[in-house]
Amino acid sequence: MAATTQAEDLVFGLTRVIDLPGLTAAGGASLSAEDIAAIIGEAERFTRELLWPYAQAADRQGATYENGVVRVPESYRAAYQAWREGGWQGLAAPAELNGVETGGQELPQALWMAVSELVTAGDMAFSLCPLLSAGAIEAIARFASPSQQRAWLPALVSGAWTGTMCLTEPQAGSDLSQVRTRAEPAGEGIYRLTGQKIFITWGEHDLAENTLHLVLARLPDAPPGTRGISLFAAPKRLADGSRNALRCGGIEKKLGIHASPTCVMLFEGAEAELIGEPNRGLNAMFAMMNAARLGVGVEGVAQGARALALAEPFAAERIQGGRPIARHPDVARMLAEMRAITLAGRLLALEAGAALDRARLLGDAAAEARVALLTPVVKAWCTDRGVDCASLGIQVHGGMGFVEETGAAQVLRDARIAPIYEGTNGIQALDLVGRKLLRDGGAAMRGLLAEVAAADPRLGPAVAAMTRATDWMLDRGQTDAAAAEASAAAYLEAAGWTLGGWMLARAAAADARYAPLAGFYLARLLPRAAARLDEIEAADSLLALIPAA
Repeated sequence: MAATTQAEDLVFGLTRVIDLPGLTAAGGASLSAEDIAAIIGEAERFTRELLWPYAQAADRQGATYENGVVRVPESYRAAYQAWREGGWQGLAAPAELNGVETGGQELPQALWMAVSELVTAGDMAFSLCPLLSAGAIEAIARFASPSQQRAWLPALVSGAWTGTMCLTEPQAGSDLSQVRTRAEPAGEGIYRLTGQKIFITWGEHDLAENTLHLVLARLPDAPPGTRGISLFAAPKRLADGSRNALRCGGIEKKLGIHASPTCVMLFEGAEAELIGEPNRGLNAMFAMMNAARLGVGVEGVAQGARALALAEPFAAERIQGGRPIARHPDVARMLAEMRAITLAGRLLALEAGAALDRARLLGDAAAEARVALLTPVVKAWCTDRGVDCASLGIQVHGGMGFVEETGAAQVLRDARIAPIYEGTNGIQALDLVGRKLLRDGGAAMRGLLAEVAAADPRLGPAVAAMTRATDWMLDRGQTDAAAAEASAAAYLEAAGWTLGGWMLARAAAADARYAPLAGFYLARLLPRAAARLDEIEAADSLLALIPAA
């Protein structure tokens, strides 16, 4: 097929595959194909002018911490200012809540995800700041009081403030039942937070005038475990301009995303307000986390796109054996895998975004169930594939890929965090099997598989195997939870390969230019689903290796 650009694929996916113009027209907020193309074009221009040229230098410079002050690369100042001036942070944010204009544009989530992919491909470390702010906007819009929304949303939506998620602690990891940060009532709706949070992305920096930290903490009378966690909002600077009693205790030295400050945050009696109901903080935080999980899935797609954007021109220009290596069959195979996998993940993420938009715009309960089902798959499968594509990108470059000069190594270093973020991919698999599959007896998954089977006869064997595996999971999940958990990762990965084939089959049906790539995927990559499904009934072989308590 003739090569298409990342932006062209995004416009095609939004307009021809998920039919965002039709969806928005049905919801009374019509957005034309021309409007979509114009927005994607502007986002591409922003990333190409302000992120791509400086990403390697930003990685080398990194974020720095000295005397309690965190600084990010100088190039980020112009990029963030342009981000603010372009109104990008408010793209999908609400325009008005409770009679207060927030400044958001209230455009579809699928469009926001497409813009996020472009920004993340430009520089993943930079993109994490807007991603976290978007999650904070989501949580506050859904769970904060009207007065809190008035106080915080306009600043967050404009980008004047940034937002964070302060969840885990040194002893807690992913087990939030072990959170120890305390929240003491101080009168007049104010609480004082005391505790330590770790791995706080963009927890401290010098780009925005203020940062609003969303913090999980326990009230004095809180019950134990996750039932006793509340959500609080603590700004870095208080309304009078003074510094709140919170600070960065240091930043992590990491494998990748060097320009993104990953902070230890110390709350030392910090002033905060309760968001939502006491002891119901996880409900609100999961709204933020679910939005972030789709965003992290997009990060995986974006790193595949960046790896491809580096590998393809290199392969076209690198002469070996008297011809460009792009014409060597094994290099052509690797490039085709990168292109097919990245496009499949891109379209699958957009499908999840469209389901979210159908649920919001049309009140479609089935769409709400669909996005719940797709979220763990998008997060886990797309991020694992992003790492695979980044690794293939290094291989295409050969020895030049293993040194930092070409930028291919940076992609792999940056991509590797995404399978860990927002609940590791093993946790996503447990969510898919233990919650999403079991809660409706597999109805949503069976409905999805029926759509997959109808898209292309070549998907039939994979769908049949997925159906058998779904039956096995439902049976063992009710009688032997450990066996289902042992096979959950294989089940999720097989679902990802199958759904990726579904999206490429739909792309080929919409435009014949994509038929060769879809054919390659269905013939060469889709069998990987069956290979993973073969592992499912071998759960006992894994359980036998787990040490006894």
